[in-house]
Amino acid sequence: MDALDRVVKPRTKRAKRFLEKREPKLNENIKNAMLIKGGNANATVTQVLKDVYALKKPYSVLYKKKNITRPFEDQTSLEFFSKKSDCSLFMFGSHNKKRPNNLVIGRMYDYHVLDMIELGIENFVSLKDIKNSKCPEGTKPMLIFAGDDFDVTEDYRRLKSLLIDFFRGPTVSNIRLAGLEYVLHFTALNGKIYFRSYKLLLKKSGCRTPRIELEEMGPSLDLVLRRTHLASDDLYKLSMKMPKALKPKKKKNISHDTFGTTYGRIHMQKQDLSKLQTRKMKGLKKRPAERITEDQEKKSKRIKKN
Repeated sequence: MDALDRVVKPRTKRAKRFLEKREPKLNENIKNAMLIKGGNANATVTQVLKDVYALKKPYSVLYKKKNITRPFEDQTSLEFFSKKSDCSLFMFGSHNKKRPNNLVIGRMYDYHVLDMIELGIENFVSLKDIKNSKCPEGTKPMLIFAGDDFDVTEDYRRLKSLLIDFFRGPTVSNIRLAGLEYVLHFTALNGKIYFRSYKLLLKKSGCRTPRIELEEMGPSLDLVLRRTHLASDDLYKLSMKMPKALKPKKKKNISHDTFGTTYGRIHMQKQDLSKLQTRKMKGLKKRPAERITEDQEKKSKRIKKN
């Protein structure tokens, strides 16, 4: 049995609160990421992990000690750290002669590796190297993906989903214009992924809508796709399954057109328009001849019924 699975009943209130936070919930907690340094990580990989940690704060955990592990061969240590730090996302950095400047980005499902993708760093510019103002900690970024490969190739499509999961941050209900402070831009071109980070500057435009300028903030990475470990379609669907309590209930007799207009259908009983109350005017009063004909029609109907 795993050491983290041995606690059955908490003995203190603190342990009880700790276990309640990790219980299954209808609305998931914010996904945290752990950044792990391999046993042979060099200065470039270490600085990349530090920069990603700065972007992800406070929803990230940085392990400063080196961990001798190989994610594609043995995943037990990653699963142990995931359970220990309660992180469902991870980034592992390593360096060797066969795969220099190596990054492995992945995610967990039920504390087991769901899918992971290996990327090679070909060019890197750190946050420290770009002398511009930075965004405050905990800012939610805007994500932009450019390139047809993100929608065509299965590996790139899964990589796009993984990057969105990694950098999206907390789910918010309202957004204010001043809160849109920086952009993460991913471009897939000629077998490479270009990762750029920009700070958003709102300038005066002479009208209510401001003029937008982008200022490079860092880090900047040129990545190449190496190995992939993707989950099967059944396991991937299972991980995305939504609880019944959160599924939106279908509303009857309501439809929407292409422009987003809502139409409702109402069922009513048949109305007798002859008894409809209208505005009393002289012009709408019935003449004596009309009254006589109506009375005769009513009498004939009664005779037929009898």
